[in-house]
This record gives sequence, structure tokens and C-alpha cells, in this order.
Amino acid sequence: MDFGQALAVINGVETKAHLFCMRLKHSHVPFVCAFPTERLEAFLEGHVLGFEYYGGVAREGLYDNAKTQVVKILEGPLREEHEWFSSLRSHYLFNSHFCRPRRGNEKGSVENLVKYVRQHVLVPVSSFDSWTELNEKLLQWCEREKQRNLPLWEEERLALRALPSARFCAARPQVAQVSRYSLVTVDRNRYSVPSDYVGQNLLAKAYVDRIDILSRDQVIASHKRHYGRGNTSLQLEHYLTALERKPHAVTHATVVRQLPEAFQRVKEQMERSSPMGYKDFMKVLLLMREYPLDKVHNAINAIGPHMANELSIRKHLENELLDNTTQIDNPVLSATPLITATDTYRYDQLIRGVS
Repeated sequence: MDFGQALAVINGVETKAHLFCMRLKHSHVPFVCAFPTERLEAFLEGHVLGFEYYGGVAREGLYDNAKTQVVKILEGPLREEHEWFSSLRSHYLFNSHFCRPRRGNEKGSVENLVKYVRQHVLVPVSSFDSWTELNEKLLQWCEREKQRNLPLWEEERLALRALPSARFCAARPQVAQVSRYSLVTVDRNRYSVPSDYVGQNLLAKAYVDRIDILSRDQVIASHKRHYGRGNTSLQLEHYLTALERKPHAVTHATVVRQLPEAFQRVKEQMERSSPMGYKDFMKVLLLMREYPLDKVHNAINAIGPHMANELSIRKHLENELLDNTTQIDNPVLSATPLITATDTYRYDQLIRGVS
């Protein structure tokens, strides 16, 4: 197993992709996936995805003493492993072997895999709409390699250890204190939680693609993960209770200013119409306790921002729900008749028999 790096354009931005590479020893069937990072959570997630791709677990793996694997190099082949790497091994029941210090080339097969993927699969620099699309391309290449080595793969597949019944949680946990602005900080980025938790210590789980925040084993907030530093991710529903107590705050609150343009136009219209317009807009926001933001947003666009208010939006959403329920309760009948003209005689006989 090894990490490598390659350039790719993700959603229009040239990005350094970190390639998690795994290769089986007998069949040489590869598994490669791309992450925005090489941190512990990516190292763990790569193993989880790789084992699931193979449909089983190899008996042992060769590693290069990276910090995600080894805390301390001891005498000879002995290592003090990272506790989360040890947990991963205990979960999947495989052995670990390590290269000699500064001898990463001893993993020759997978080292060559990193270089090959970088120079042949992702050259020239390719454009992708998302990390998912990039990984789909990498997986397609892995499948072609598997087919090319099919006889050896079939032999090795039978020797793999079965996957455990439960999936390993590939997240890096940390304690996070909620600030007075209802934010927790994870890796120098801030994420909102419901305002009821201000001042409390919560558990944040950092996955490669998201941040989950838990209170007593219950997920109370989940955000798309930010990389870099200084980013803030706010979710309106986390602030509704605080805004309801101080409705004038909707005129300047950051979480309100980041709402889609249609909401801003409704707010402006209501503030122009009445000195208490901010309270009318607060009623619109409180609809998000009952309906998802995207549903309310679509309703505003359908009604028109200048005609939208709490009552008109609610009516639109209720009618939409009623229409959907009616379609489910009264499915459209097939265009094919249940009884054809040639069946009418038998149908008449059946009716007479019942009579």
C-alpha cells in the first residue's frame, strides 16, 4: 500500500489529488482511489474501500513507516503502531510488515503502481466535475486490469479472508467545544451546530468528505468537509431558535446572508413593505423546521419573490404534498385494457356464475 500524488482539475480548479494505491501480491490486481488529503482518515478509508472492492482481505500488508501507520520505530522489524491502524488491523484481521527505514523502494510493486497511474491514467491532466467522477475513472481502470489478470485474480480471490459483518468507521475523532456563535472548530475550519449546544463539549468525527458532530452518540450536525483553513460552514436550521428569540438579527446575520438569492429578494421586499418586515421574513425562515430548504426555495421561485410570504409558501408546499400523495394513492392505469374485446364472452359467463 502507498500514497502518491497527481494533478487533476476538479470542478474547474487544478487540484493535487492524493492517490491511495493498493496491489495484491499474486494477481497484481490494483485498487486506486483519489482523496483531497493523505491524513489518517484517508489512509483508513482507502483500506475500507479497497477491501470492499476486492470482496475480501489479504492476509498481510507491506507498509513504509508513515505517521499514519507507525508512532515509533523500534529495534529491527518491531514497530509501535498508530492506535487507529492497529484498530483497523484488528477489525479486518490482517498482519502488517514494514520496510526498513528510508527504504520505501522495498515496496517495489506498489511504488511502480503509483508512478504508472500518475503517468498513464491521469496524463494529460484531466478535468472532472467531482472527486466521485475522478474515482469512477480510476475504478474503471482497475476493472480493466482485473480482467487482464483474470485467471490469477480468480485464484487469489479464493484465498482472501472474508469481510467482517460491520464496516470499519474510517473517521478521526476529536473533542470540540461549541463557541458562543454555535460553532465548533475542526482542522482550523468552523462548522455550525444547533444553538442549544453552546458551551458544550461535543465529539467531532472527521471523515474524508464530511464532518459529523455528535452528542452522546447522536449525530446532531453533518457538514461537507472543508480543506485549507479559515472556512465556515453554516446551516440555517441550527440558528432558527436564536433568530426566533431575536428576529431583528435576520437583517444582518451571516447565516441569512448566505441563503440563495430568492430569499434575499423576499427579505428586501418585506423590509420595503413594512417596518416590521423582518418579522414576516422570520416566519418564512421558520418554515425550514417543517420543510427542507430546497423545497422552500423552489416554492419561492414558483410563486415569485414579490408574492411570496409564509402563507403563500405554506399553501404551495401543502398543495405539492397533496398532489404527490394523490399520485401515489391513484396510480395511472395502464393504457392496456384489463379486459379485451375477445374476453367479453368469458367475462359475461363469469358474472353469471357469480350471480
